[in-house]
Amino acid sequence: MGLIMYYEAAGVMVLIAIVIALIRVVRGPTAPDRMIALDAASSLVIAIIVLLSFIYDNRMLLDIAILYAILNFIGTLAVSKYFLRERMWKE
Repeated sequence: MGLIMYYEAAGVMVLIAIVIALIRVVRGPTAPDRMIALDAASSLVIAIIVLLSFIYDNRMLLDIAILYAILNFIGTLAVSKYFLRERMWKE
């Protein structure tokens, strides 16, 4: 019972970090800053899914977290390649 309390405390801290990252997404001065903040928020969502997997003792949630991490990585690569292409056209 005591271990679940620590998982819940970690979950609250991760949720606070997600809120901070989403504030940076909204207020970010440039598009790459917003993309980095969104990537950080997505990584924190993966941490929440892993914590839920531990709390509910459900291994399927770990598979979902791995799949979400792979999709997050591919999306980040695609957007960064887009930003690089846009910068090359402006120069």
